[in-house]
Amino acid sequence: MVTTRLRQISLLLFSMLISFVGFLQMFERTWGKFPTRYMGILAIVAALFLVVWGLLLKFQPYASQSILPAVLLLTSIGTIMIARIDKSNGTDVAFRQLIWVCVALIMVALITVFLQDYRLLRRFSYVSMVIGLLLLLSPMIPGIGKQVGGARIWIGIGSHTMQPGEFAKLFLAFFFAAYLFDHRDQLAVGGRKIMGIQLPRLRDMGPIIVVWVASMGVLVLQHDLGTSLMFFAMFVSMLYVATGRKSWLAIGFVAFAAGSFLAIRLFAHVGYRIQAWLHPFDSKIYNMGIGGSGQIVSGLFGMASGGLLGTGLGRGHPALTPLANSDFIYASLGEELGLVGLMAILVLYLIVITSGLITAMKIKDGFGKLLASGLMFTMAFQVFTVVGGITLVIPLTGLTLPYVAAGGSSLMANYILAALLIVISNAANKSVADVSSDTFRYEALTALRDRDRNNTEPERRRPRTVHSDDTTTRGLAS
Repeated sequence: MVTTRLRQISLLLFSMLISFVGFLQMFERTWGKFPTRYMGILAIVAALFLVVWGLLLKFQPYASQSILPAVLLLTSIGTIMIARIDKSNGTDVAFRQLIWVCVALIMVALITVFLQDYRLLRRFSYVSMVIGLLLLLSPMIPGIGKQVGGARIWIGIGSHTMQPGEFAKLFLAFFFAAYLFDHRDQLAVGGRKIMGIQLPRLRDMGPIIVVWVASMGVLVLQHDLGTSLMFFAMFVSMLYVATGRKSWLAIGFVAFAAGSFLAIRLFAHVGYRIQAWLHPFDSKIYNMGIGGSGQIVSGLFGMASGGLLGTGLGRGHPALTPLANSDFIYASLGEELGLVGLMAILVLYLIVITSGLITAMKIKDGFGKLLASGLMFTMAFQVFTVVGGITLVIPLTGLTLPYVAAGGSSLMANYILAALLIVISNAANKSVADVSSDTFRYEALTALRDRDRNNTEPERRRPRTVHSDDTTTRGLAS
């Protein structure tokens, strides 16, 4: 046990060392010194990570220990690049980002201590649904809703803004997991078979129709293609995990294709993004301005200049790309870290996502299985859409890269997601450990019983010797 704990803390300390070297190199090359104000806030962040690790040992001793170091590295990589862009743009986003990291770590600590049983969330399934829908639609409230970049997905007072959709995905995941767990038998019953596909019954298609309408409603009212796709993909993936029926995937794909076709026809901004994806280097589309491909092409040129190993931290020009510290931070990282750095970032995401999927396979509780898999599918889909949009694999959606991109709302929501995953992994690993302990105890008792039987059996079979001076024995013998 001591060796395991030393290996776990060494992994966290090694991640901190890499982060410190990255900050040191970037600040020396761009600022010429390590700013004192950053020393203080980084020391606080490091201390909070160690406190969270200590709380995990006490309150979640069986939790996965690979999630926290991976999240730390992703956060550090993103903040380093944000601070580097701040120097070019004269902004101060990185320091605020580190403050949000402190708040997020405090939230993780509270969840670790007080949420001992994640199944408590199942009791508030419909409350979670109402909260999620209110958060999702709150940007449409006059006075507090704000439109940025053509999408009305922000709420704020004065200069302070928040993206409620990031928190809505958590509450809707709670509701979806509880609802699908309670109705998985009805959803798994098939209806008619058409062209080799077992279709569900018509009355069981209500949930997916509601989610499809809600997703399209977000697209229509808020002009937010990324969020609508994320919610739809989350529910369809959880439907498949709950029922195991591929017909739900087929229905989801058809509904997605139909919704995309209608969106292209009805909404100009969606059509612009499709054109920018198909013809990014067309001069007419490039010079279009809003809705053009200028931002995409600038990000591609930045990644191309980075090559295999990158220009090095502080030696590129990532600030030339619009929204370089948020929507296009992956392109900024590609310029200064190169293809090798981008692949390392994807490996860190793979560690977190794989840990979540392994937890979903280990956990015996159906609600926990659905919740863990739904949260991980959501993160995987978000990473894929961001990276795919920047690299022209798919059209640009406008989502942010978890843990890396600037933004307090995204950072807080994804840290809470990681905390929930840690709590579920503790329950999953604890159940496996209990089963292993019971199996070991049973095998040990069985071995002892077999050994005792083998040792006593020859004594029972040994013939009894009759002594001549034993009167009792002599009498019995006669």
